[in-house]
This record gives sequence, structure tokens and C-alpha cells, in this order.
Amino acid sequence: IRMAASGRVLNVNLGVLGHIDSGKTSLAKALSTTASTASFDKHPESKERGITLDLGFSSFAVPLPKHMEGLPYDTLQYTLVDCPGHASLIRTIIGGAQIIDMMMLVVDATKGIQTQTAECLVIGEILCDRMVVVINKIDLFPEAKRDNSIEKMTKRLSKTLASTKFASSPIIPVSAKPGGPEGPENESIGVDRLIEALNSFSSVPRRSSVGPFIFSVDHCFGIRGQGTVMTGTILNGSVAVNDTVEIPSLKVAKKVKSMQSFHQPIQRAMQGDRVGMCVTQFDPKQLERGLVCMPGALSTLYGAIVSMHKIQYFKGPVATKSKFHVTVGHDTVMARLSIFGSPPGSVPRDFSFDQEYCHQDELLAKPMSSPQPAAVAAAVVDDDKDVVIGVQFGLLVFERPVTCPLDSLIIGSRLDADIHSNTCRIAFHGQIIEAITDKAYTETVLPKLKVYKLKKKEGVVERVQDEYSVIIKSMFKKETNMQLFAGLRVKLSTGEDGVIEGSFGQSGKVKVRIPGEFRCLKFLKDYQCFFLLYNMRVESRLLELLIRLG
Repeated sequence: IRMAASGRVLNVNLGVLGHIDSGKTSLAKALSTTASTASFDKHPESKERGITLDLGFSSFAVPLPKHMEGLPYDTLQYTLVDCPGHASLIRTIIGGAQIIDMMMLVVDATKGIQTQTAECLVIGEILCDRMVVVINKIDLFPEAKRDNSIEKMTKRLSKTLASTKFASSPIIPVSAKPGGPEGPENESIGVDRLIEALNSFSSVPRRSSVGPFIFSVDHCFGIRGQGTVMTGTILNGSVAVNDTVEIPSLKVAKKVKSMQSFHQPIQRAMQGDRVGMCVTQFDPKQLERGLVCMPGALSTLYGAIVSMHKIQYFKGPVATKSKFHVTVGHDTVMARLSIFGSPPGSVPRDFSFDQEYCHQDELLAKPMSSPQPAAVAAAVVDDDKDVVIGVQFGLLVFERPVTCPLDSLIIGSRLDADIHSNTCRIAFHGQIIEAITDKAYTETVLPKLKVYKLKKKEGVVERVQDEYSVIIKSMFKKETNMQLFAGLRVKLSTGEDGVIEGSFGQSGKVKVRIPGEFRCLKFLKDYQCFFLLYNMRVESRLLELLIRLG
């Protein structure tokens, strides 16, 4: 039973994601009882091109499901966030997906998983924990073979989902609009069963009115004589009529004159609510999309240190010094990346400026749906070297400042990749753990970051000077400043550890002290083979030097 929301309403934001032309907007229309000012492709260009170009919002409500009875609500409302499916609009999809509590993945019954379907599945794994899969357009199957075709598609989808966190997700066959765009209205197939699945699979999202008010604006328009309306979703805290809110991108504060939620006047709203907020007049063209907040609640970031997790389906490297499109909320900015992590073999731990970290050339992948505890799952294994790399972090330097919450989730993508190639463009995701808000961060923040780089130098033992020291050649050039290397450790290929004492002569040779007796010295004495050090390379010993560079 679908109805208008009434009484005490629990709102669940339900994302509708999938490949272009899978029927997402038709499904949203078939489900909805209330449309917002931005719904069902009302954008003029959307109507002209026949595709979704922007986020659309609509809703329907149902009686509170049995497993939610006893909660302080009367009605369960689903706010549908209809995301575009075109490959070129992936940043809009990512922005829309960051405000959802639950997801519907819409799959064309005749085509199965397509490129953007897969990308939407990746986004879902990053951003939400519950998903319902919808096989749409089942009316295109011949009626005599329909059940068999649906069963085959369901098995294929189940196999795909088995390696993700959504392995137990329900898969529901529907036809949102039989006959396509020219088909009759209000003759959908399977929608009631879909609503039953949503109700049984839904859960109470985490909501709190505590904390600073942060509002994600997705549409903005003016009403003559009343003010400017900003529509969006409350990410944090709460807001009430007559409150003052700040628009950081415009550096102005405005008074809240009135609010509505799907055409119903309200006096107060909190985290998770979909709201239209009318404030004192400003030019709506200045704020197409962005964040609004309690005065002073948001900061301007010039960069960030983030936890890093590579998407296993991204085929290219995520390398130090490379640039990626980084999406934070509805904002996307280019950022340069530097990767570092805990030293190999160390226990994974939270980031701290007090710790030393090892420079890393590349971000390594691990399964996204790892069942391991968080601290263990954060460790990454280099398959080529069969060693544990440890936790990986990234220093992101933004090409332009970004206004966002200090603990925002970030998603890195290759949005400049060929949209016609059959590849995943979403490269990594993470959480901001240290926001860089100082414009002079190269002088104030970066010096505190202790990152060293492993390098190896090799040399040859020229001669044994005494029982505790050897002379090494071919490791340094004669112009090298040996004072930089004095006291560093070396290891001989025969197993001994040594310490560089300093230079020996003017040709780049160094003297290395071996604590304890040099084991090979006894061998040389016993067989009177000192001359072999000069004449036989087979007895030359290689040294490895680990140089720590800040």
C-alpha cells in the first residue's frame, strides 16, 4: 500500500542506479506518489535528448513494516534518488550516491550487467550496505519463455554478486513501463513485489540531530517575492525555520524563511531528510550545487591525507605523482597523489604524524568485501613479492581549494578515460583523516610528515683491514659527501651486519666496521687465500645499504 507520508515519518534515501536506458526513471515514476521540483527528467535538455542528465527526486510512503513496529514512527517514506546512467555523468552519479541509505541496482533484462552497471555496483560497495537488484523490462521476453529467461538472468546476476558484499541481495523482476515510452501508464509488472522486498530488506538508517548542520544542495531556483529555494539532503545535524545558514562558496549568510519536504510545510528537519529551504534572496545561478552549513562549520581544504583503498576492478596503476579526479560530495577536483604506508611487516595502525612511513610507488588492491577485522583488512599484500605492505595512505594536493567536512569520504576516478571503453574508471576510495586547511601547508604541514624512501646501493669488498673492519669500493662516487652516510647500516651477502664508519681515501671508498669477528676472515686465514679478494670475483662480497631520505 503506497500513500502520502503522514504523522511521524522515517525517511530512507533510496538510490536508483544503473546503466543508461535500463529504465531507472520509468521505475522511479512507477513507484512514486509524490514528485519534487526536480524529478522524472524535468530538465528541458533531458526531455529533448530522452535521457536523465541530472539527479531526480521523488517519493512514496508505506505503513511501517512489522520489523520496525515499536519505533517512534508512523510511516516509512522512501525518497528515490534517480541518478543518471550516461558514462559522461559519472561524477553526478557519485555525488548522488553519497546521500543514499540503500540502493536499487537496475539491470536491463535483455542486456544484463553493462559497463555503467558495474561502475554503479562499485559505487554501491563503497557507499552503502544494502541493495536490491531490479531486473527491468521483463516484458521484452516472449511470454512463453519469460520465466525461463528470468531464471537464467537471476543466476547470472547472483554469480556476479557472489564476490561482493551484496551476495545476499534480493533480485526482483519487474517491468516498470510495459511497451516502452509509448506504452500505457499505470500498467507496471512486479512493482508491488519490489515494494515488499524493499520493506522486508530495509533498516533504520543512522540519524542524529547532534552536530553542526551540513546541507548538500543539488538544485537551486528563485521564487519572485519570496526568496531563493535550495533543495537537497541534510548530511549532518538539524535546521529550523529562522535559523541562519552559511553558503561558504559565496561567503554569505542567509536566514531560513520557510521549509518544505515534498510539498509539506515543516518547521524543523534533521540528518537524512530531503528538504526544500527558502532563504532570503540571492542569485540561484551562483549555487547550482554545493554545501550549505551552520556558520563556520565547514573548512576550505588545500589537500588532505587520506586512507587509501584501490578498486580491484580498476586495471591501471594508481601511482605516486599521478593525477586523478577526486570527488568529495558533489564537488570534483583534480588532485596529485603521493602514496606512503607503514613499513613492510609492521602492525597496521592509525595515521599519526609521530610515526615514520615508507614511500610507496603504487597503491595495491585488496578485495573490497573483505570479511577480516578492520585493522587486518587494511593491510595489503604485494602478490609479486609475497610480502605484507601494511596500511596505505595518500597525500592528495588539490589543484583548487575544496570546501567540505573534515572527515569526508573521497572517490578517485579517471574521468578523462574513453567512455566507450569497457573498463572501470573508478580507481580508489578513502576517508579524509588529516585535512590540510593551511594555505602555506608546504611549510607548516608537509615537514611534519615523516616519509622515507628505500634505496639500495651495492659495493665490493676490496680488502679486509682487520678482524672487525673491511674496505668497500664501487659504492659511492668520489665527490659524495660521506658524512651523510656515516653510521648507516650495511649487510654483507655472507650475512654479517656492519656500520659505515666514514670515507677511506679520496676515491669514494668507505670503511665498514663489523661488530664481532668477521666470519669469512677465518676461512681466508685457514686456506691462505687473501689474494682471492683481488683476483676472483666469486669471493667478492656485495653490500646492501638502506638509505633513509626524509
